[in-house]
Amino acid sequence: MKPACLLTAFLLAGALFAQEAPPAKEPPVRTPLFGAIRWDAWFGPKGMPGKAVEKSLGPRKWHDRLPFYAKVVSGDAVEVRGDTQEVMDREIEYAAAAGLDYWAFVTYAEGDAMSEGLALYLASAKKARIKFCLNLQGGHMAKGGAAGWAEQVKRYVGYFKDPQYVKVAGGRPLVYLFMIEHMVNKKDYASLADVRKALDALRQASKDAGAGDPYLVLQVWNPGQEKAHALAVGAEALSAYAVPGGTEPKPAPFENLRKQAGGFWIACEQTGLQVVPITAAGWDRRPRVENPVPWENGPGSAAAFEAPTPEELAAHLQDAIGWVQSHPKATAPQAILMYAWNEVDEGGYILPTLKEGTARLDALKKVLGKRK
Repeated sequence: MKPACLLTAFLLAGALFAQEAPPAKEPPVRTPLFGAIRWDAWFGPKGMPGKAVEKSLGPRKWHDRLPFYAKVVSGDAVEVRGDTQEVMDREIEYAAAAGLDYWAFVTYAEGDAMSEGLALYLASAKKARIKFCLNLQGGHMAKGGAAGWAEQVKRYVGYFKDPQYVKVAGGRPLVYLFMIEHMVNKKDYASLADVRKALDALRQASKDAGAGDPYLVLQVWNPGQEKAHALAVGAEALSAYAVPGGTEPKPAPFENLRKQAGGFWIACEQTGLQVVPITAAGWDRRPRVENPVPWENGPGSAAAFEAPTPEELAAHLQDAIGWVQSHPKATAPQAILMYAWNEVDEGGYILPTLKEGTARLDALKKVLGKRK
């Protein structure tokens, strides 16, 4: 029989039997959530931080990083005030258009001017376009002591119940914890064991309210050393507030920061805990080195990296997405965090600026738009 006839015979024979089940499809690649940290000090004279950051960005040489809502008053004076509903609504539109899934709001007391950003977001008619979560800080969590913790718990659980709150790992509210050791004090929290009790109370209250068991992610600088902190307070995953690294005051290539981020993800994975990869939109604190802010002891780190091109930033995000997808056993939250949306005077920002416009967000959109 000729080969063509043999093929025809096989095809005809196959038609006599039930059709063979189609081959099993490969499971779809999981798509990690992408979020950015919000640090909302941009409110001018309403408080000390607002005044300080305007001063640090005042010199003309730093004007290229001014947010879209900033105003240049003179050669060495600026106003950087994003504390209006109009500005917040525009930020939401920019973030949503680029494909961001959430903002992680650095959380302060409810009446603090630093909480205005979160309040404006929650009041926005556009808030359904991007989700949010809390980035809690140990020092602020300790304020009010153990007696005031119940009120904090009530407030946080209220946020967890918001339909826009980020849920991961089967419906659990995502919570970042930064500098948790600063919650320890002589009066109310004598050790991390006491901090664990407070966080357990938060967990229980959230579950009782039907909001789910909070998924705690500890932000660290040294994963190997600080794994013990995570275990002590019941955190299940590690991440960071910013990419650690660098001591050279002369700006190093952004590629160095990108490589350090990748090494940090590996170091987190090696602890055996889960990982939320931290990514960096930059790190250059020279404005603060030259004009130290009151809440820091001196000028702080002088390490600096060159600002990323939009293309470099997009490649860095693609690295993180690929890492999450190739390490499913280590990335249960299926989330990525970027430093930052608006840490402008520290060089970590992706929000539109007066100079670049939406160039950074446009580049990230090309990556985020490919997600399934």
